[in-house]
Amino acid sequence: MSDTEIPLADHPEHISPEHGAPCWVNLMSRDLRSAQEFYAAVLGWHFRPALFGEEFAVALDDDGEPVAGIGALGPGWRVPVAWTPYFAVDDADETADRVRERGGTVAVGPLRFGAGRALLAADRDGAVFGCWEGRTLPWSVGRGSAPAVLELRTRDAFDAALFYGEVLGWAESGASGCDVAYEHDHVVVRDSTHVVASLCGGALEAAPDPRLLPRWEMQVRVREVAAVAVAAESAGGAVAPRPPVEGNLCGRALIRDPDGAQFIVTEA
Repeated sequence: MSDTEIPLADHPEHISPEHGAPCWVNLMSRDLRSAQEFYAAVLGWHFRPALFGEEFAVALDDDGEPVAGIGALGPGWRVPVAWTPYFAVDDADETADRVRERGGTVAVGPLRFGAGRALLAADRDGAVFGCWEGRTLPWSVGRGSAPAVLELRTRDAFDAALFYGEVLGWAESGASGCDVAYEHDHVVVRDSTHVVASLCGGALEAAPDPRLLPRWEMQVRVREVAAVAVAAESAGGAVAPRPPVEGNLCGRALIRDPDGAQFIVTEA
């Protein structure tokens, strides 16, 4: 079994990820094979088995580099079908306690997977996220084959920053980890080198938007948004156009896979 088949297992080439930073993204699907077929057709990914068993697979790009994980929902797992970011933590049990103490919910775990431990949780506004205790491949949002952008769409970015900051140790005095900065209605999260996530959803003194369904969104760079949109609809998904971001005139689209999981594509 090669390195690319073991995204979250102990290996000499693996690293200890920066505390509090996103270290992986994963989709828990209702049908693993169907999900693989959709993402192969739409994004050109191919797959290899993961260390954790037949219910998990690692998505690879054309160069064989790991992009993300896809798994099959286990019996009794009452979690949404959605792309979920995982954040690096030192102690999964302590993190689970912090989630509960600060008004969040722990849905699954902590559970052992290979040489690490994972938990799946929701923040106090309902957005789902995961935490991982253990070593990982050198993978980071905005670098290489990883998603280009990871963004939390929430009702109150300031409140969300307080929650995640306390749970994940962002901007803790004297600790190595992620820092945060407030830029207009966004909270920008940086590791020691670059931006790894952003939180948006309302100006600092604005009332929370009750119409917004809080969720984490990943953005994937593609060569041609129009072609990806056609492929998604042909494969049983749905497409919603997204306006270009300020200063960026490239096309964007929100893709929904047949199970309802959403992600954004933008032209590189």
